[in-house]
Amino acid sequence: MIVPLTPLMLLRRAEKLFPQKVGVVCEGRRFSYSEFGQRVHRLSNALASLGGQKGGVVAYLGHNCHRLLEAYYGVLQTGAVLLPLNGRLTANDFRYILDHSEARVLFLESEFLPAIDSIREQLQREVAYVVLDAPASEQWLSDRSYEEHLEQASAGEFSSAIDDENDVAELFYTSGTTAQPKGVMLTHRNLYLHAMSVMWALQTDDSAVQLHTIPLFHANGWGVTHTITGAGGTHVMLPRFEPKRLLQLVQQERVTTFNLVPTMATMLLQEPRLKEYDLSSLRLIHMGGSAMPKALLRELKERIGCEVSCGYGLTEASPVLTVALMKSHLREGGDAFYRRAAMTGLELPGTEVRVVDENGHEVPRDGETVGEIIARGNIVMKGYWKQPEETAQAIRDGWLYTGDMATMDSEGYVLIVDRKKDIILRGGENISSIEVEKALYSHPAVLECAVIAVPDDKWGEVPKAFVVLRDSTSCEPEELRRHCKAILAGYKVPASIEMVEALPKGGTGKIQKKLLRERYWHGREKQVQ
Repeated sequence: MIVPLTPLMLLRRAEKLFPQKVGVVCEGRRFSYSEFGQRVHRLSNALASLGGQKGGVVAYLGHNCHRLLEAYYGVLQTGAVLLPLNGRLTANDFRYILDHSEARVLFLESEFLPAIDSIREQLQREVAYVVLDAPASEQWLSDRSYEEHLEQASAGEFSSAIDDENDVAELFYTSGTTAQPKGVMLTHRNLYLHAMSVMWALQTDDSAVQLHTIPLFHANGWGVTHTITGAGGTHVMLPRFEPKRLLQLVQQERVTTFNLVPTMATMLLQEPRLKEYDLSSLRLIHMGGSAMPKALLRELKERIGCEVSCGYGLTEASPVLTVALMKSHLREGGDAFYRRAAMTGLELPGTEVRVVDENGHEVPRDGETVGEIIARGNIVMKGYWKQPEETAQAIRDGWLYTGDMATMDSEGYVLIVDRKKDIILRGGENISSIEVEKALYSHPAVLECAVIAVPDDKWGEVPKAFVVLRDSTSCEPEELRRHCKAILAGYKVPASIEMVEALPKGGTGKIQKKLLRERYWHGREKQVQ
């Protein structure tokens, strides 16, 4: 009998081989893998009474916490699909995603109750709401909190309902080139084999103590939920990224590794008490989310005193595609080392990565010729939820077209230099320029607009808008920013707005954003941060 590949196999291994070991540390609570596994079974049993069912969608809205980690196994075990929601979105974003995904259950932390209350009557179907971190306080909530549901559920082992490894396990909504986010479908097979590849690449074992710095609504925190469990390591939860709290937990829990985006690294290095903490347990800081400046990598390595690796991925690839591992014969010193270490890196085992021209032919491996990154392998998504046309556009002849432009050198190292899609990557968060433009166009004074990414010392890049006003109207940039704030999540609001007489256009009338970008990115090695 062929056993389906699923992330549940990783938890079963940890329960079997490391039952008494502390597997999860979360704000003063500590769970052995045996205790954690029992809570997972209770969650699976509780879901039946809440309307969770095989193939149905169970949403989760909250910060990094042991409860979300439990959902990554307890929801999947029932055959349902887990949908982690980005807590930084607006109430209208939540409404769209809950409707589009057809979610029937929503676990949420109490700080999100007002946002969900404001849109719940607009939803197209009934949803069961369970508060995670407090007693039920509203009539529309389940009469039991998350912990009460677990306490009253059976602790008996839940028999897995998964019989096809190609069933969807997780659903992540990500900003793209359209105004509305797309739901990325990751299968059980995707997630299991992704974990295997990353464990091999980073040589993860049971001595690993991972601090969860990346929000777990970002493709399960870059796959860490599964890799650390599978290796029998320890998860340490960090609800929100705060440099001082991060340093405290590294010292207290003897953390060996954590992940950062460049913005986080900058904030960490600016912490005035950095030198006061014992960081000797750290072995590796893994960087991703946006391209890493080599000067920042050097400073991070020298001041923290551990190895720093860079990587690249996207939600559609589960998410990691490449890691900048140093080949043994390339262990250069000085500036040459940091130049290569800051690159996007080498493809993971089980994954094929190519850089191709517009005709699909590989570009020369000269480190100079630019093409688009495409990838195929067991970690590429099943497709976009209920969007077959978008799926067909993204996956062609078995290859995922990422929209990221890069070079590849003779050793196979990839370096991203530009972004084909009009996506702005602010501190690791994707922003659709089209969504921001749509918000600007909803203001009656706006005739035309264009939104681009511009460099920013703190966030890597931020959205900047160029606006042409209608005749006989007047409007100040700050008024337009206030207008956007009422519609968009705060991080999507343009950092600056410039009023212009006209926007540059090509022969077909299409706005040429490349010309707008040039004055901000001129002289830089890359056209993204």
